Amino acid sequence: MMKKILFVTVIGLIFIAGCTGVKTISTGLENESYLVFVGNPADYRGGVDVSVDENLSFKAEVVKDNVDRPKGKVYAISTGTHTITVSYEGNLIFQKQVFVSAQETKKIILQ
Repeated sequence: MMKKILFVTVIGLIFIAGCTGVKTISTGLENESYLVFVGNPADYRGGVDVSVDENLSFKAEVVKDNVDRPKGKVYAISTGTHTITVSYEGNLIFQKQVFVSAQETKKIILQ
């Protein structure tokens, strides 16, 4: 009987020692913001040329405005103040300094 109690106690201690306890992870928001270009896609076939602070340039798709949530492609940029320049077929159609915070999606409305 004493061996059985000792055996159960040893097995119990091994089981308890094998537990790692509760692990917690704390994360914040990604330091990233997003741009979406809104307008009539038929007016901007093939997309628009975008420049961010004259450092980053890319071709962007223009989407229809959706009141609830932007549908289509969004473009990631760093947070903070940026000068956004948008041109189509060599013509400047938008230039403005904007501030975007973490996880914010800024709509650039093209007319």
